[in-house]
Amino acid sequence: MAYLLVFLVFTITVLLLPGRKTSFVLASVIVGTGIIIASWMAISVLFNIPFPAENIAIHHGKLAGLVSSCDRLSALFILIISFTFASGFIYSVGYLKPYILTKPAIWIKVHYLAMVWLYASMVSVVLMRNGFSVLIAWEIMTLSSFILVIFDFELKGTLQAGINYLIQMHIGMLFILFAFILSSKGSEQTGFDNLRSFFSSNPNWPVFLMFFIGFGLKAGFILLHTWLPEAHPAAPSHFSGIMSGVMIKLGIYGILRVSMYLQGDLYAIGAGMIIVSSATGLFGVMMAIFQHDVKKLLAYHSIENIGIIGLGIGLGIFGKASGNTVISVAGFAGAILHTLNHSLFKSLLFYSAGSVVQQLHTRDVEKMGGLIRYMPFTAATFLAGSIAICGLPPFNGFISEYLVYFSLFSGISGSGFYPLLLFSLAMVSLVLIGGLAIFCFTKVFSVMFLGQARTEYDHKPDERSRSMFAGKLLPLMPVILIGLVPVIFVRPLSGFTLSIFSLNNSFDVTTVTGPMKYISLGAGLLIAFIILIWMIRKLTELKARPVTGPTWGCGYTAIDARQQYTATSFVQEYAALIRPVIKNGASNVSFRDDELFPEKHAFHTSSSDLFRSKIIMRFANFMVNIFRKAAVFQTGKLQHYVLYALLFLVAVFVLTLLKLL
Repeated sequence: MAYLLVFLVFTITVLLLPGRKTSFVLASVIVGTGIIIASWMAISVLFNIPFPAENIAIHHGKLAGLVSSCDRLSALFILIISFTFASGFIYSVGYLKPYILTKPAIWIKVHYLAMVWLYASMVSVVLMRNGFSVLIAWEIMTLSSFILVIFDFELKGTLQAGINYLIQMHIGMLFILFAFILSSKGSEQTGFDNLRSFFSSNPNWPVFLMFFIGFGLKAGFILLHTWLPEAHPAAPSHFSGIMSGVMIKLGIYGILRVSMYLQGDLYAIGAGMIIVSSATGLFGVMMAIFQHDVKKLLAYHSIENIGIIGLGIGLGIFGKASGNTVISVAGFAGAILHTLNHSLFKSLLFYSAGSVVQQLHTRDVEKMGGLIRYMPFTAATFLAGSIAICGLPPFNGFISEYLVYFSLFSGISGSGFYPLLLFSLAMVSLVLIGGLAIFCFTKVFSVMFLGQARTEYDHKPDERSRSMFAGKLLPLMPVILIGLVPVIFVRPLSGFTLSIFSLNNSFDVTTVTGPMKYISLGAGLLIAFIILIWMIRKLTELKARPVTGPTWGCGYTAIDARQQYTATSFVQEYAALIRPVIKNGASNVSFRDDELFPEKHAFHTSSSDLFRSKIIMRFANFMVNIFRKAAVFQTGKLQHYVLYALLFLVAVFVLTLLKLL
């Protein structure tokens, strides 16, 4: 335990040092050192490079009896966690500057201490194999992330969102605990390494279902997602990027880890994953379109992308069941690559949105507009993230979604009737997800950055923070790189997938990676075409200088911000079309008969999360009513409490006599 004690003492020093700056420097040193060591270890595992720290028992041995090994799946997730955490930590320097004057010093120190423990716990989750150890790290991750979510606890709804998140994460942890206990049947140990023997001699789907619920609550699958749209807007933007980019992906890690050991019920589990994931993706993007809170909109898109990742996992399991290695490799590789891609473009989107929120002090896109004039780099990064999340070339989202499509097409080409029906429905859902995502981000980008300001800004927005600039630049570079040169990522990932999921090692990965060169060629031609159009425009402008003026409006030029599309009007037709599926409404605005010159009236729209309002809140209200009724026993009289203890002892005695205990 010496290593853990040293780490505990070292991190607590973050609170004890005088001044915010010294505490931040120490937290930066701890996190930076951890990122370097963990990333070095992960790279050594992925590419079979000797790791010099083997003697401290991280690589293949045990760390304080908690860590058993770092395999390729762990290594992949360590790199994803480390990169996004590094960008978020750098971004936080500029984002938190305005809070230095308003927040107590101790709260800033607690925030950075929670960041340190969050990184340590996330890495620990992917390294540990023993069930008890995994749950300890999982609990530390939950508590530290709860502290980060409630950073703005004085704002209305923030504390409620944090408590809601905390409760649901503990419910998920109970499901994981029960799954570990059930899978330890006939064994003295609990943990992931025990699953292979358990699954070989027992039905697989009941324990997998319990793991799926526990890990799925963290990831945000449909029915298990209700904490996510509340926690993301409440959290500070740098943590929203980390939470959406990597923390919810530990739920995906858990599902992938359990999937490695599956021995039976593969058809049922794979088909179930495909159906649930397709529904998750569709629901997430359908709800996102209605949101006018930019961070809540991005939160629902996290649910959408979890659905795409889950679809890839389901295809991988289904392909393994049918013996079709192409489906499995493309499915699993697409899921893991989309996990990486989503961590990049979603953190980029949250950082870009955070820059806007910091300047305007609002998350409501209806109060924005024309920001591209003041924040051109933020507009460019948000646009790049929007293109990537919509799965469009030439950015990274297109590559991972292509792999999922490749898996679906491979399944359709040689399947029976029911698999054909399943794969066809999944493909239709994936097409709809992509189309609706384009519609949603067309709305949010145009309303935020184009046109005119919809409200009068109290100051001229700017983006002078270097750390926030660097925080956005870090994920932007791989977003572009993966889209332009996908083969350098897809080829090794396909090979890793074969070994991680025990697939046919003789499989030729060029079946999956072969089209990548044509994708690179197409992306290059697309960029060249865009540059050519831009050059032609510039040359034309040199010959004839363009004249600017007001847009012609049928002879009426007194145009103001109200005479442009709003986010509400943009989705009006969609809202009417989708109303039978998702309940949405608007307030009524009525005018008096004598109101010749109408005064200002308030108007708002709303959308209801069916699963939250009809299932989660009904259950929560039911439990609250029970607790209120049980409060009658809390009389405040000592003799009553002594009586309760006596009745408990009598009940134990009677049950013992009846041999029920």
